[in-house]
Amino acid sequence: MDEVHSTGPTSMAQEARTDEVLMASFRDGEVRAFDVLVVRHRRGLFNFLLRSVQNRSRAEEMLQEVFLRVVRSKDRYEHTAKFTTWVYTIARNLCVDESRRAKFRRTVSLDAPRRGDGSEDGPAMLDSVAADQVATDDAAAAPQIRGRIARAIDLLPDDQREVFLMRQVSGLSFKEIGEIVGAPENTVKSRMRYALDKLRTELADFHDG
Repeated sequence: MDEVHSTGPTSMAQEARTDEVLMASFRDGEVRAFDVLVVRHRRGLFNFLLRSVQNRSRAEEMLQEVFLRVVRSKDRYEHTAKFTTWVYTIARNLCVDESRRAKFRRTVSLDAPRRGDGSEDGPAMLDSVAADQVATDDAAAAPQIRGRIARAIDLLPDDQREVFLMRQVSGLSFKEIGEIVGAPENTVKSRMRYALDKLRTELADFHDG
């Protein structure tokens, strides 16, 4: 989705309006209000989707789908609903559906004959590199570390991973996350704590030596 920049004398006033006011204005026919919402939230949503599905092109498609669903559902939007909670619920539901499809594909592939080395359908890089493999040159170290972190996050249980991503990647509050995932705030905080503990354990060797 191409970034949209608001122009004209009303842009500053639009930027000052809350998400909820902008969404209500869009629902009432003001298309420019939607442009402001896209610019305001596309980065956070994309980062959440990207870290959830770990595929840039798919994350871009899902971001398009999120905003398409916002457009389709604008007439059902209630001004009392917090826009951030509403739009991240849409994104989260897409991630849940994507995860289910991915698990189904992995299950099916277990029964399928393995292809030769010339196949383009081989395992993803993170699945084929051992977790303890350490790059020996500085140029490769940063990507390798990022890969380790991404893999560690991917290994988290689904409920912990989504809380971690919403909190650390998208910057949502525990209250907002609780509303999105349908869990009490204390439960969300517990999931975050467990996620951090697991990540510290998985990445403990980074601090050795």
